[in-house]
Amino acid sequence: MAPPAGAALPPFARRVEGGFVILLKVVPGASRSEVVGPLGGRLKVRVAAPPEGGKANRAVVRLLREWLGARDVEIVAGHGSAEKTVRIGLTFGRRRSLRERRPRTSKTGAGPGRGI
Repeated sequence: MAPPAGAALPPFARRVEGGFVILLKVVPGASRSEVVGPLGGRLKVRVAAPPEGGKANRAVVRLLREWLGARDVEIVAGHGSAEKTVRIGLTFGRRRSLRERRPRTSKTGAGPGRGI
């Protein structure tokens, strides 16, 4: 469920036709995949995947799909950069608004005791 039309969004998010755009700061090669929280005007995320062959980008998409409960997640800018722009479609699997999201560790990320 999308926030009401007049609801304020975090500084890293903005409404666009058909969904939202989120500005990210991505740290690849981390010990685990997680949404860290706001960092300036961006949302900081860490992914365990290395920045090679699109692995980190795919990990970012998986992490955001899980965190937001959204099916339509796409990196639209910054494919080769730590600063990325991601489009989130309005089709959500779970009913939670963008403002209700809290940083948390991904269940799918590599971490202590997990293989890659």
